[in-house]
Amino acid sequence: MMIQEKAERIIKDIKKEKGNNPIHIFQKIADQDYINMHGPEHHVLDGACLLVAFKNAGGEIDLDDALNKVMIEGLRMPGAMCGLWGVCGAVTSLGAALSIIDQTGPLSLDGTWGDHMEFTSNALKDLGEINGPRCCKRDAMISFKNAIDYVNTHYNVTLEYEHPACKYSELNKQCIKERCPFHE
Repeated sequence: MMIQEKAERIIKDIKKEKGNNPIHIFQKIADQDYINMHGPEHHVLDGACLLVAFKNAGGEIDLDDALNKVMIEGLRMPGAMCGLWGVCGAVTSLGAALSIIDQTGPLSLDGTWGDHMEFTSNALKDLGEINGPRCCKRDAMISFKNAIDYVNTHYNVTLEYEHPACKYSELNKQCIKERCPFHE
């Protein structure tokens, strides 16, 4: 299945999800057979999970429009950007979701431009402290923790968080085991 097809399937499937915990939504979709352990489909999936959880928590967004926009942005992000560009696709996907929620653009003067930069820099700092190699699942969990904190601080909605235990270690040939905050 090509990345465009995966992205469209993510958007179709994620619209059925309930609840305001983006990690639970992520785990349900990530367990589907069309989602690889690692891959650029996470650049769509991660932001889409945040948008659905935000809407389910009472956030005021046009979900269909928001999911379409996050899919377009996620598909523009190449695979392996973490190693080749020094920025994680999970973080950028969640940054795109926040920009969609706030309707932020490159010329925004309302403070969201800087707030989103602070979110992405904090999430990337946390990833950098753990170091590589990449793990799209671990990087998503760390990015979600930062995004949930951001949403709960900046909006009149509450997203749930509970520290997840990794269930993907056996599928990741490069798992860093005890260095991962989610390893059991």
